[in-house]
Amino acid sequence: MTIRVLLADDQALLRSAFRVLVDSEPDMKVVGEASDGAEAVRLAGERCADVVLMDIRMPGTDGLAATRLISADPALTQVRVVILTTFEVDDYVVQSLRAGASGFLGKGAEPEELLNAIRIAHGGEALLSPAATKGLITRFLAQGDGDDGRDPARSDRLDTLTGREREVLVQVAGGHSNDEIAERLEVSPLTVKTHVNRAMTKLGARDRAQLVVIAYESGLVRPKRD
Repeated sequence: MTIRVLLADDQALLRSAFRVLVDSEPDMKVVGEASDGAEAVRLAGERCADVVLMDIRMPGTDGLAATRLISADPALTQVRVVILTTFEVDDYVVQSLRAGASGFLGKGAEPEELLNAIRIAHGGEALLSPAATKGLITRFLAQGDGDDGRDPARSDRLDTLTGREREVLVQVAGGHSNDEIAERLEVSPLTVKTHVNRAMTKLGARDRAQLVVIAYESGLVRPKRD
């Protein structure tokens, strides 16, 4: 299966560099380029993109607004957005995850990291590494606009989960892989995957990154303050 990638960045030079890198891989190809968020949203549908590499800061409709539009469009449910940012720990990244992005990557990442991010996002797995998850999520995600960032509506939705699904969700929020969770809970990786998929279905999450958001915003997991 060839992963169809859309590049969204207002800098033509960067888009060209990303295109060369992506097109050099046998399992992926660039299907379009956008210089702003509005064009990215349009092309995501027209070109049947699987993954959008989205710059966060663009003129007009920025990457954050574009991500919201893509995530809210029922016709684009197959599209995964990977935010590219100059600052890897940034309030914009938190907003991006809340808007529906599958994860984020710093523009200073190595080429293999970028290619791996595309594959991981396309597969619906955790794009956020354990280090990135803990470093970013625990600092920002649950701090929100309210007293503690807790979203009562999302908290109520957790009632649909079984006890084991809640346990798995806590582990996912910690940035752990299925194999790591399986070892921690003394079950098989396949069982973990089943619990993760069921939790995603019950909570309406697009991927594991969204499960992380829900876990923190519901108050199931709280950030550790330094």
